Amino acid sequence: MRDLTGGAPNAIAAERSRVATEGWGARLLALQSPAGNWGGPKEDRGLLITLYTLVVLKDLGVDPASKEARKMIDRVDKRLVFKPLNDRPFLHGETEPCINGRILGIGSYFKEPNDALANQLLGEQLEDGGWNCEAPKSRRSSFHTTICVLEGLLEYERAGRKPAAVTKARKRAENYLLERRMFRSLRTGEVINTRWPLNLLHPEHIPSKMETAVGRASRWNTLRALRVLRWYSN
Repeated sequence: MRDLTGGAPNAIAAERSRVATEGWGARLLALQSPAGNWGGPKEDRGLLITLYTLVVLKDLGVDPASKEARKMIDRVDKRLVFKPLNDRPFLHGETEPCINGRILGIGSYFKEPNDALANQLLGEQLEDGGWNCEAPKSRRSSFHTTICVLEGLLEYERAGRKPAAVTKARKRAENYLLERRMFRSLRTGEVINTRWPLNLLHPEHIPSKMETAVGRASRWNTLRALRVLRWYSN
């Protein structure tokens, strides 16, 4: 409604208020365990399912001030930790920038911006302007990791944190993507992956069927592509 059909702000707000109590949003919130997570008994996989579920709740636009969202994020904040990292709180992040970019965005949206995590990401930016979970072994950035960090930094700025270093890092990373025309190899110009169809279903999938089969048209990919096209045409 906001990005594709030009809905009126009051109509959008009315629809948004329903996300926590109806449809996909309500289903995902109801499936959170009292321990704060989603997923199975294997901790590493469960934390990834939790991460993906939180990202989807944010992308669905659930109101972070709703009582359902407050209950959900308080469980995450108080009960979830990364045990291999000396019980580091979940919202403080871990070691991989692709995951930490998403956690920074989640924390900024639902709870509060984590300055230490933002600074950790700034210190991991590579010379070409992006990020890669394989660094320092690889000094070439990854589209996927870079986009995850970019989205986290943008959410961090939207939450009111706008130091010059963050803005500078974000613009460097945007240029990394623009130099590659968003989705092409800088060296050969070839398309890295075909774009709109769903190319992968992670084994750590969220506990609600929202997508089609691999190779079929993807709801999320199509929405993102149409957002870009509408922005470009305007």
